Amino acid sequence: MNPPAAPLVFITGASSGIGQALAARFARAGYRLALVARRTADLQAWADAQGLGPDRCRIYGADVSQVESIVSAGQSCLAEQGLPEAVIANAGISVGMDTGERDDLEVLSRTFATNNVGMAATFHPFVRPMQARGTGTLVGIASVAAIRGLPGHGAYCGSKAAVVSYCESLRGELRGSGVAVVTLVPGYVDTPLTRENRYPMPFLMSPEAFADRAFDAIAGRASYRVIPWQMGVVAKLLRLLPNALFDRLLQGRSRKHRAGEGR
Repeated sequence: MNPPAAPLVFITGASSGIGQALAARFARAGYRLALVARRTADLQAWADAQGLGPDRCRIYGADVSQVESIVSAGQSCLAEQGLPEAVIANAGISVGMDTGERDDLEVLSRTFATNNVGMAATFHPFVRPMQARGTGTLVGIASVAAIRGLPGHGAYCGSKAAVVSYCESLRGELRGSGVAVVTLVPGYVDTPLTRENRYPMPFLMSPEAFADRAFDAIAGRASYRVIPWQMGVVAKLLRLLPNALFDRLLQGRSRKHRAGEGR
C-alpha cells in the first residue's frame, strides 16, 4: 500500500514577501506546495534553490485580478495535485490614491479586483470539494489597515476592511461543514509593499517571524488573529478613539504615495 500523500497548501502571491515566507514555513512542516504568482520564473528559481522538486512543489502562473486566470490555476491544482488542506489567499496590492484624480479611480478598481474579487476567486474552486470532504481551511490575509482609514490609503484600507467582513460572512456560511475560515491581520511586515511607506511602522516584523505565527494560527483554525499581538492592542485602541481625536492625530501625517510618485 502506498503511503498517504503529504498535506497540500495552495498559496497565492508566493513570489515574495509574506507569501514566500509562508511557502517556506509550510515546506518545513512537510507540506506539498501549490504556489501561484505572476512572476513564475522568479518563483521557480526560489523553489529550485530550496531543493523543492515537482513532487513537493508545483507552480501556477495566474493574475488574481483576473477571475478566469486564478480560477483556472485552482482547477489545475485540483487536477494535478489534489484537494489542498489549506488555501491561503495572500496576493494583494497597495497603492495610494487621491479621489480628486480621475486616474486614481482605476487604482481603486484594480485594488478591489485584486484584494477582494481575487480572494473570492481564489477560494471558489475549493469550496465545494472541501465541503464534500468535510475538512479544509480557507485563509484570507487582511491587514491592520482594515481597522481605520488612513489618508491617501482609501483603496487599500477599504479593500482590507472588506476582506475582514467577507471572511466573516464566509465563515458563517461554512459553519458546521468542517471547513474553517481564518482571517489573518498582519501589522507591519518588512516586504516590498511596506518599504514604500513614508510613515513610521511600529512593531515591524520580518516575513519569517510573521509566517511562524501565521502557521500556528492556521493550524489552530483560529477564526481571527492579529499578528503581532501588540498591533492588535493598538488597533483596538485606535478603533475606540473618537473621530475628532483620531483625525487630529493624523493631521499632517504623510500620505500613502500614489502610483508613479517617489517615496
